[in-house]
Amino acid sequence: MQSGFRPGHSTETAVLHVLADILQAVDCGDVAALVLLDLSAAFDTVDHDILLQRLNMTFSINDSAHAWFHSYLSGRSQCVRRGNARSSVTCLLCGVPQGSVLGPILFVLYVADLIH
Repeated sequence: MQSGFRPGHSTETAVLHVLADILQAVDCGDVAALVLLDLSAAFDTVDHDILLQRLNMTFSINDSAHAWFHSYLSGRSQCVRRGNARSSVTCLLCGVPQGSVLGPILFVLYVADLIH
């Protein structure tokens, strides 16, 4: 029921749809619960060790493919620059590369167990 980036849809239509579903459930005597997740920085919170374990245990990605993913995620660093000032470089233990094709796929694989 995605509303974003669709013609004729907005946050208002999304809220109205959720509200209608909740009201219908209550009218039928069901229990209604709403859980909201803020995924605005979700790609930054993917723990490399947990992701690699999940790729192996849940999706049976092992051997050379697993080593490739380990290599892809490890050894990344970042720093912050403002004007001419720059912070020290720090090694990243979390996060998938943003702007990459694999970033969204790895995030979906990371959270796949939440659906069950």
